[in-house]
Amino acid sequence: MDILSLSHISKRFGRLPVIKDLSFSVPEHSVFGFIGKNGSGKTTTMKMILGFLSMDGGEIKVCGEKVVYGSSKTNRFIGYLPDVPQFYPYMTPKEYLALCGKVAGLSAERTAKRSQELLTLVGLDGIDRRIRGFSRGMNQRLGIAQALLSEPKLLICDEPTSALDPIGRKEILDILAVAKTSTTILFSTHILSDVERVCDNIGVLDEGVLKLEGNLNDIKNSYRQDTALISLADPGRNQELMEGLSQLSIIKGCTEKERDVVVRFTGTEAARRQILELLLSRNLPLVRFELLEPTLENLFLEVVQ
Repeated sequence: MDILSLSHISKRFGRLPVIKDLSFSVPEHSVFGFIGKNGSGKTTTMKMILGFLSMDGGEIKVCGEKVVYGSSKTNRFIGYLPDVPQFYPYMTPKEYLALCGKVAGLSAERTAKRSQELLTLVGLDGIDRRIRGFSRGMNQRLGIAQALLSEPKLLICDEPTSALDPIGRKEILDILAVAKTSTTILFSTHILSDVERVCDNIGVLDEGVLKLEGNLNDIKNSYRQDTALISLADPGRNQELMEGLSQLSIIKGCTEKERDVVVRFTGTEAARRQILELLLSRNLPLVRFELLEPTLENLFLEVVQ
């Protein structure tokens, strides 16, 4: 079942087209990595999903119900974490979640129970001081708790880790990995390593156009190029190795990267054997020969450039 579906969405600001014929869907209990450079249209898309911006064309559905601009009806299915969540600074986390529960129409008993569960999940249980003294990471964690309070079917996160240090990013990603067992997540970011860690499916948005979309592992396999990292005992002979490799018909290209040589070749066992035979024939002592996996960063750069 698809929790979120977008069909042929378009959006202009004046004469400037921002979103162009955008279509994708997000299956239940998955994490969809919505990737793009700053200014690619990610935030505009999320605002249309939330009904905050009108569409010039197309249709968005959340849990099978059509999103209507200016109506909050479908937002009962959605929890939203903006890139910079805002709180009442004079409240404690429990006081703030109690207020959110009241606004959402939850009973006091249900709110208290959910607040306890969520504050434990995000590592803020027992924190009884004012929000004004919270770090950026603590604010993000409280924002996730608030977004999950009503047990949404869809959690939308807009750049949740962009301003955090490595420890803060890890904490947020660990929370999202747990949260996906009970909800579906749309995760907007430009930090590709975060996507590789938590996302099942991805969509690459570039200048309002979805350039790539699908299961992350399937996409990596479809873009796979046989690439190896070769480390010689004497890196001073890297140029000699590259000259020899360039004479082999199975070689697509090779470059020197720091003290190693990265080589792309036609992917057969015979090709790898030819490379190793070249090393032996030239008496080039080998320290490491490693087949490299395709990275999301390489795929992203290939798609958007």
